[in-house]
Amino acid sequence: MPAERPTSTPPSLRERRRAAAVREILDAAEEHIALNGPAALSLRAVARSLGMTVQALYHYFPNRDALVTALIAKAYDDLADALQVTADAVAEDAVDGPPSSARLLVVAGAYRDWGITHPERFQLLYGTPLRYYAAPVEGPTTRAVRRMGAIFQRELFGGFTAAQLAAADVPPLSASFREHLALLPANAQGDLPSAAASLFFGAWGHLHGLVVLEVFGHTGFLGEHQAEVFASSVRMMAEDIHRRIPAA
Repeated sequence: MPAERPTSTPPSLRERRRAAAVREILDAAEEHIALNGPAALSLRAVARSLGMTVQALYHYFPNRDALVTALIAKAYDDLADALQVTADAVAEDAVDGPPSSARLLVVAGAYRDWGITHPERFQLLYGTPLRYYAAPVEGPTTRAVRRMGAIFQRELFGGFTAAQLAAADVPPLSASFREHLALLPANAQGDLPSAAASLFFGAWGHLHGLVVLEVFGHTGFLGEHQAEVFASSVRMMAEDIHRRIPAA
């Protein structure tokens, strides 16, 4: 008889209650950030809003840094989820071959939409670093942001071969920069040829910078035309990058 497949043990009642409590704490912390901004995050205020003591909250998050890490990782994952849903929808209508600027524009638009819809959580990710907070090395926040980066890398370069990416037309890169890129993990764009990695980081800074300016209110003078300026800029950037990559 064929061996039975092992079944995963369902979470215990204690584990389910703990998971529910953690979700409730994170929801309350996100609401507190939405009302007061990331810098005003207070474990005491979060605990008070839930009718619990700070000491009780410590059973789930031993200190402020643990709660901040969970909030940042959750924000990155929620943002990546939004991008993935959009990317999947675009992929259904895509044809085989190199990516188009239109595909990247749609995913970039989802990034912008998330930022302007959740400005306080966006500021938690990309605003002034919280005082005395340091993210754990190679921890959940790092894994979450790399997941988001992988989506953009796929939309920017999917369909191109490694040889095409290596032959991209970019200004000469210093030997030390090439060596540094070679040391990056594969899931942190370390699997890209150095020319493509240079293009990727430049594109990321361009796209992200536009969203930061809008979320932080620096392009308000453009009024309802902010979306048009963003779309036009991202489209031109993508077309320029794709022109730099030789045809197969």
